[in-house]
Amino acid sequence: MLASIPFLSAWKIRKGRFHDFDIEVDISDLLIGAQKRVEWMGRPVLIFRRSESQISELHTLSEYLTDPISDHSEQPEGTNNLHRSIRTDIMVLMPLCTHLGCESPKYDEGSPDWMGDEWKGGFFCPCHGSRFDLAGRVYKGVPAPYNMEIPPYKFAGENTIVIGREHHS
Repeated sequence: MLASIPFLSAWKIRKGRFHDFDIEVDISDLLIGAQKRVEWMGRPVLIFRRSESQISELHTLSEYLTDPISDHSEQPEGTNNLHRSIRTDIMVLMPLCTHLGCESPKYDEGSPDWMGDEWKGGFFCPCHGSRFDLAGRVYKGVPAPYNMEIPPYKFAGENTIVIGREHHS
């Protein structure tokens, strides 16, 4: 047991340092429908620009989703809304399946027949069939229990996102 004390002390310091780690992402070249993938704290973060039609379709999906407004999850300030984002056109999320944490969810903009009429595009995890919409909200009846995580972020100007800030302004 005494041998674990130095390990735990080192882990606590490291955890604190990671928590304060920020990255800036320039999104000036992010066109509608385009994605930008970055890494923050060793985990993937996906930033993408939604079209007006994709944004409007988010309003039609609530009855198919487990947690449409995400009132129950910890989210960065300004993202507890239907879009789960600070700006409706820019989505920032961690594309990890909340079932087993795999990095397999892939963006799918189509509407294949086998997905059902409610599928308007989003993220599909082929491992066990979990589906998430373009706000990272999980569909009912799939293995994933929660919406995809949104990292702490804020805008530092029109075209710069800072990921990792604990305090938002």
